[in-house]
Amino acid sequence: MPHLLAPQPLHSLIRDRLRAQITDGSYQHHDQLPSEKQLMSQFGVSRITVRHALGALEQEGVVFKIAGKGCYVSKPKPTQELGRLQGFAEAMSQRGHESYNQVESVALQVASPAVAIQFGLAPGAEVVEIRRVRYLDRIPISVDVTYVPVALGRRLAQEDLVTRDLFLIFENDFGIALGHANLSIDACVADPILAAQLQVEPGAPLLFLERMTFAQDGQPIELDYIHYRGDRFRYQLTIDRG
Repeated sequence: MPHLLAPQPLHSLIRDRLRAQITDGSYQHHDQLPSEKQLMSQFGVSRITVRHALGALEQEGVVFKIAGKGCYVSKPKPTQELGRLQGFAEAMSQRGHESYNQVESVALQVASPAVAIQFGLAPGAEVVEIRRVRYLDRIPISVDVTYVPVALGRRLAQEDLVTRDLFLIFENDFGIALGHANLSIDACVADPILAAQLQVEPGAPLLFLERMTFAQDGQPIELDYIHYRGDRFRYQLTIDRG
């Protein structure tokens, strides 16, 4: 039976200490961390232990390395709250980020069985598919595939889909009151096509979000399949007990 008070590995202690100093502001964004030699002296450990700790922080996205110069504190990942139904650009602009969309296609097509079920459509019914690559602070952050009913899609095709959120177009231009959304989040890896679009290596970690959005009257209006870069974005949720 494992000992309940087994000591924490040294590299984990160093990792946690450095992470805490970054979190409390002792090290600011883009500050350089002490060198490997300084950390070895500070903690009385070997170089391999220090490198293990820094490597763990780099995998978490807390720090980044510059060859020949050392480790630096990463800028926090952009975060979107899940407790409120918001468009991506709407949420990011409130946090001081610049975003825009590269619209790859807006096309009328026969709904797949999965999409038809979500909208309550008969087999062979059509929907409008919108494909976009979304950029945040000029870096590709997500690949969005959106399905909407044909009538809405035809109207959306006339709108500015480069700089505006669909949610805001629905509300401000079309007078549609949004109600709620059902969503799920999963982990996946980038295939070669997604990797090229997001400028990451094939196999890089991604977040996959599926979201079905409904109007206040309960009508389904938008189905999204979104792949986010795992190293550049995160969702956050505050929940209460009871």
